[in-house]
Amino acid sequence: MKEYRSEAIRNVVLISHSSAGKTMLAEAALHATGATTRLGRIEDGTTTSDFEDEEIRRGISLSTSVIPVEYKDCKVNLLDTPGYLDFIGEVISAMRVADGAVVLIDSVAGVEVGTEITWQQADKFNLPRLVVINKMDRENASFQKALNAIQEYSATRLIPVQLPWGEKAAFQGVIDLLTMKAYKGDGKTVVDIPAEFAAEAEAARTALIEAAAEGEDALLEKYLESGELSSEEILRGLVAVTRSRSFIPVFVAAGAAEIGILPLLDAIINLLPSPAAIPPVQAQGKDAPEELSATDSGPLAAYVWKTTADPFVGKLTYFRVYSGMITSDSRVWNQNKSVEERLGTIAFIRGKETIPTKVVHAGDLGIVPKLAETSTGNTLCDRAHPLTLPEPQYPGALYRVAINPKTQADSTKISPTLTRLCEEDRTLSWYMEPATNQTILQGMGDQHIDVALRRAETKFQVNLVASEPRIPYREAITRKGQAMYRHKKQTGGAGQFGEVHLRIEPLAEGDFEFVNDVFGGSISNSYMPAIEKGIRATMNEGILAGYPINALKVSVFDGKEHPVDSKPIAFEIAGREAFKLAFMDSGPVLNEPIMNVEITVPEANMGDVLGDLNTRRARVQGMNSERGHSIIKAHVPLAEMLRYTTQLRSMTGGRGFFTMEFDHYETVPSHIAQEIIAQAQKEKKQE
Repeated sequence: MKEYRSEAIRNVVLISHSSAGKTMLAEAALHATGATTRLGRIEDGTTTSDFEDEEIRRGISLSTSVIPVEYKDCKVNLLDTPGYLDFIGEVISAMRVADGAVVLIDSVAGVEVGTEITWQQADKFNLPRLVVINKMDRENASFQKALNAIQEYSATRLIPVQLPWGEKAAFQGVIDLLTMKAYKGDGKTVVDIPAEFAAEAEAARTALIEAAAEGEDALLEKYLESGELSSEEILRGLVAVTRSRSFIPVFVAAGAAEIGILPLLDAIINLLPSPAAIPPVQAQGKDAPEELSATDSGPLAAYVWKTTADPFVGKLTYFRVYSGMITSDSRVWNQNKSVEERLGTIAFIRGKETIPTKVVHAGDLGIVPKLAETSTGNTLCDRAHPLTLPEPQYPGALYRVAINPKTQADSTKISPTLTRLCEEDRTLSWYMEPATNQTILQGMGDQHIDVALRRAETKFQVNLVASEPRIPYREAITRKGQAMYRHKKQTGGAGQFGEVHLRIEPLAEGDFEFVNDVFGGSISNSYMPAIEKGIRATMNEGILAGYPINALKVSVFDGKEHPVDSKPIAFEIAGREAFKLAFMDSGPVLNEPIMNVEITVPEANMGDVLGDLNTRRARVQGMNSERGHSIIKAHVPLAEMLRYTTQLRSMTGGRGFFTMEFDHYETVPSHIAQEIIAQAQKEKKQE
């Protein structure tokens, strides 16, 4: 692959709902430009984009792949992203390094939920975009219906630049309104517009000229005076309105049938900006923010947007150079980790194929293997000129599972494996839950977790099993109580003796307070640490249902000791047993975590969602509306939210989403608490 300067590069993210044809469009672009000798097929697992075993097995994209397409002395880096909502993190990472987007709409299905979600993300990144109404060769395909659907959803006006040459089985090419020619098949054969489409094409071209004229004052003046613009002027105006996002051009294609591919590549090159044409990028310098332009002579700033583990090569780091150049066998500074990294062989990547190169110019995407410390979101720069590029915001992971090793050999590898998985995917996270002694993995949904566990197995040879996590309940008391316990053990020789009297009471602030209120020396001070140790151990283990106890004060006020038989172990046991008795005398209760939940759903689903929340012991705190969506704020017990991600999607057709964070603890209703305690006692007996 030859070297390309910033002006000749286009970084374009392909986004859509699942199965709208992104992968096959990228595949057709490779084939039409001669990069591959035959067209791969998803059914056969032979596409360039979907090369992972898991992607081939499921028949869907699970991660973003880079597909560089060389065409007309330009390099178009197509970023083929997953359409399934669980993998939105991959889409966000790809948008972070893209300068434009191509939105694919299925000509039959129209605007689907994945289109809406990714469209909103493209708005956040201010990406200029093209819409492609794809699969025009399908039964029931309708260009006008699909166009109306996306226009209804989009706040920005859409303007067709192409019309379909036939529809359904008769779809054989595209009618280009700029050149007023018809392009047959992939676009290599150019003919005059067939007579039956001439009138429609003329009307659509007039609308296109009017839109293009809005791009520049000079063009608008000329159009108002003469009523006509040349093809070059229309293109110039169209570039202006596309990049300013005042209009969105619309194209047609059938990726799998290789129809409309080259005219679409022409449009990407002509209309979407190169890295040199985008506004300067903001980066944080040593003392102040700096603006970076895509020039090879600028200070080095490369953003790491993706890392993967390859079983054969090891760790692969994907980066985009925003300023300066990256060369093979050089050293760079990782500003986020404050470490120097040595770059070996740098390369471009096409699917899984690596193409070695000596240099990656400003604006281009490259990869480098075996970086020790660098992870997704890091900035690589010169040590003498430190820079940090901003990271995008990823949605919080809300689907939780408990992770256990399959075998004893796997147990030692859980922590490093989960850390590696979370480094690769910023929407995954894990932590240890001390209240339940479980390892918790959080993701975007069940598919997301399932894929992560399969990756652990195939890439790291670690077998992990997911189960429903236990709720981190806490045990507490509601009133004061007291008890005494005498521990006496005679087994011949030296025995054990300790007697402890203690009081306990709820603590308004703080977790635990231990007070020695013994007067007159009935228990020596030297035994107090042993008593406290016994109490603390019991608090960690729990008494009612095996959950930690907190928020209480313990006061030891009396007791007895024996001059020969008393030892620390005796007082530890006596303290523990006295505490258990006092706890049961103090109105013990179970407390549960209450979450602050904010749910955003289409207004049409509001009633269903509120009705469902009522069954989850939710307390609605407030509601408001925003652009056709209802936002519900509520306090909901965590126990009722474990599988809410899946349930909310099914209630709202995937259009609802929610955020959730811990708010406070509250007492579990007694009838539910009894069930939890009974279950815990049953499990204890089975052990």
